[in-house]
Amino acid sequence: MTQPLEIQQGELYPIRTVATLTGVNPITLRAWESRYGLIEPVRTESGHRLYTQAQIDLINRVVGMLDRGVRIGQVKAALQAEAEEAPGTAAEPGPWLRQFNHMIASVIRFDEAGLERTYGEALALYPIGEVTRNLLNPVLAELGRRWAAGEGSIAEEHFFAFYLRNKLGARFHHRHRPQEGPALLMTSFPEERHEIGLLLFALAANERGFRTVLLGADMPLEELPLAARKSAVDALLLSGFMKPAEPVLKQGLRDLVERAGVPVMVGGQVSVAAADAIRKAGAEPLGTDVEKALGRLRARLS
Repeated sequence: MTQPLEIQQGELYPIRTVATLTGVNPITLRAWESRYGLIEPVRTESGHRLYTQAQIDLINRVVGMLDRGVRIGQVKAALQAEAEEAPGTAAEPGPWLRQFNHMIASVIRFDEAGLERTYGEALALYPIGEVTRNLLNPVLAELGRRWAAGEGSIAEEHFFAFYLRNKLGARFHHRHRPQEGPALLMTSFPEERHEIGLLLFALAANERGFRTVLLGADMPLEELPLAARKSAVDALLLSGFMKPAEPVLKQGLRDLVERAGVPVMVGGQVSVAAADAIRKAGAEPLGTDVEKALGRLRARLS
């Protein structure tokens, strides 16, 4: 059934962009829609499929289920079971749901000790990549939802972000530093203040054998080519949550690609929202799935 085009065009993504960001080819995406009823994209009057960010996240969840051995014919039932057990959240069922609920309750009470207990328990049981995917990302998403729905406050988000920044900063400082492997220069777009995603990606990259040089948030693009040459990296990775100003994407990023001397990649939410502009500038959007982004980086740099 064709859906009305009620969502603003800037919040919808064509099938070719979705295929690039998720690694699922357009033929498979159409099959998931028509044969299994997993995803119903918005249709334009001319019949072109457009996908929301929520649908891109759903596609990544489906891929994760398939990787864990769930058959494609069983995915819809598994998704429905998850929704019934944890309505309104993106957390996985089982122990992840319990830890998710504990962490949200701690944030609402501004209880740092409670956060510490839950985060420590999760890290004792699972690798940082799984903790990020199944706990931290859902908690961040839920805090954003609570604020948008008027159920929570900016103070909750700031409290959790400050806690997480300190924890991740300490982990990054004491991380294992590979002596070999591809080297990445990592930073964010100008005026981008969010650096949690950058830290999470850097930690995951180190665990996968990448060497990382982290510059932090809000870097002028014109300074990056010199930093890339001095640090002798193999690629430059930009991260962003908010979409940069048009001149940054159209001219600043293009200039960076021309002068960097190494491949320029873009991750985070901005790599979905501005995927076409990023490609036009000569850079490569990596999407928001950390494991897939690292796989694509490894393939590109090999």
